[in-house]
Amino acid sequence: QVQLVESGGGLVQPGGSLRLSCAASASGIIFTVYNMAWYRQAPGKQRELVARITSSSRPNYTDSVKGRFTISRDDAKNTVYLQMNSLRPEDTAVYYCNAVNKFIPATGYWGQGTQVTVSS
Repeated sequence: QVQLVESGGGLVQPGGSLRLSCAASASGIIFTVYNMAWYRQAPGKQRELVARITSSSRPNYTDSVKGRFTISRDDAKNTVYLQMNSLRPEDTAVYYCNAVNKFIPATGYWGQGTQVTVSS
């Protein structure tokens, strides 16, 4: 069982920035086998993929955040980050961290989520 703990959410004005962090922990965890991702869910909407980074650090992004968000990982710290710049009100959502073992893709772990609110 992998525990994921997100942090870094909050209230920010349009055009501002936030950096989310997600720390993974488990007995004997080998973080490098996990593909990591950030999802978000706005009120009344389905959860959507925001960005994903593979175990070999290849990123990809949903179109609406390309050029504004950057996903990265620090395998020494078992942590994945989401740097969010030029934030817009439509980025307001609960952001969730997700981990999938690349050798066991049917497994998936979720964090508890962190609220991001973009408002003036």
